[in-house]
Amino acid sequence: MIGRRALLAAPAVLAAPALRAQALAIRQDDQVAPGWTRGVVVRWGDRVTFDAPAWTPEAPSLAAAAAQFGWDARILAVLPAPPADDGLPRLLLAVGHPEVDPAMAFPGGRDQPEVAGAMQGATILNLVRRGGAWVVVDGGYQNRRLTAATLCRLGADGGPALGIVGVTGGCATPWGSLLLAEGRAAAWRARLPAIDGQATGMVVEVDALDPVSVPVRHPALGRIGAVDVAAARTPDGRAVVWLTDGRAGGFLYRFVSDGGAGPRALDAGRMAAARMDGSSLRFVPLGEGDPFAAARLAGATPLGGARGLAFDPTRQRLCVALNDGAGRVLDLRMAAGDAAAETGAAETLLVGREAPAEAPRRGAAPAAAPAWPWAPAALGFDGEGALLLATDRGARPGALPEALYRVPTEGPDRGQPGFLYGAPVGAAMGGAAAAADGTVFAAVAHPGAAPGAAWAQPATRWPNMRPDEPPRSTIVMLSR
Repeated sequence: MIGRRALLAAPAVLAAPALRAQALAIRQDDQVAPGWTRGVVVRWGDRVTFDAPAWTPEAPSLAAAAAQFGWDARILAVLPAPPADDGLPRLLLAVGHPEVDPAMAFPGGRDQPEVAGAMQGATILNLVRRGGAWVVVDGGYQNRRLTAATLCRLGADGGPALGIVGVTGGCATPWGSLLLAEGRAAAWRARLPAIDGQATGMVVEVDALDPVSVPVRHPALGRIGAVDVAAARTPDGRAVVWLTDGRAGGFLYRFVSDGGAGPRALDAGRMAAARMDGSSLRFVPLGEGDPFAAARLAGATPLGGARGLAFDPTRQRLCVALNDGAGRVLDLRMAAGDAAAETGAAETLLVGREAPAEAPRRGAAPAAAPAWPWAPAALGFDGEGALLLATDRGARPGALPEALYRVPTEGPDRGQPGFLYGAPVGAAMGGAAAAADGTVFAAVAHPGAAPGAAWAQPATRWPNMRPDEPPRSTIVMLSR
């Protein structure tokens, strides 16, 4: 395990009040920390484009799915939006849709691959703050779906490639674009034979402000099916992208562009992989060819289940979620605050803790367990530099619901998680991002999809709790 170094724990005091420790139990509804309120932004099937039809989950169609919010949900980024004449605050919210489970998404559980291909991908939403809450601009100019039918190109000047699939992560870049990581692309290649299988599994760059722009695939970053990405700019203006490889024994990669950050920055550059020895961090350069094989040959450090990434440009901190065992979060700092530096320091910010599940007595409610992260999966930062940590243990059972935690990264409470939000039964937490006003957007992915659940018998019907409506992935907003 990577050692902790006190020199990186700067004695700063966070302005936000500490979140109190809390006991949680798995239940059909969601749970919100004291002092916070929860609102709904968008749900599976809600209108995205101006021509989206009404949601009819009992009769899914390709045209409807391509215009509506997708089935799964993973927060990718919050991006600034151009000001409008009304003077109201606006932003863009980018959400990934990695998967579509036929058992939960389609009546009878029978897969409809083409419709599923339109339910996945990514969504870009234009939000406006009105009446004290963030709402989706109906027919907003930047509202967009990116699906298996979206036309892309290979590199800035390359040929066409069809389909965006399996988006598990992403980030906003300092040069104004959106990056998408196709971490679930391999599963979609067999399910959707029409997509360009040789071009999927790459990092895709999108101009989120231009709804008719063509997304660009970047072969220079490898075809590793990165689970997540984070981006920075060096002091001399070059683009930096980190990538996590979620395979067993996968690595943390870094790409540094040859030229300045901009539309062509990711077409050419140098790949490296992280080597960690105690608290020492070094990025070792990789040769040509497959990055995974090159990283092994270069002596990079294999990581257990690398998942989410988050970079704080103000404090020059990169955090990495590992899903090995109960999981942990690494805190990496580059030398001299230069994202492209060869060396740096590494420490463990937080170690996951498994809450053992106890068999409930017959007729009794599930027992509560102390809230603590287990299986950290997606990461983000709030405006005060605290880590927003979302959990997803997959099919592994446990006593706690998947949840969102706020983890201070500096000061006396460094590494001590405070519970913020708990998902309903069967749901995963699909990450979080903070707006400039302090609102936290969080993704509740596939509620009700507990082991053995199906379309007709979900574990919950959250968020609307209607007996004739399936559960719906939902983006919620949390505010104090």
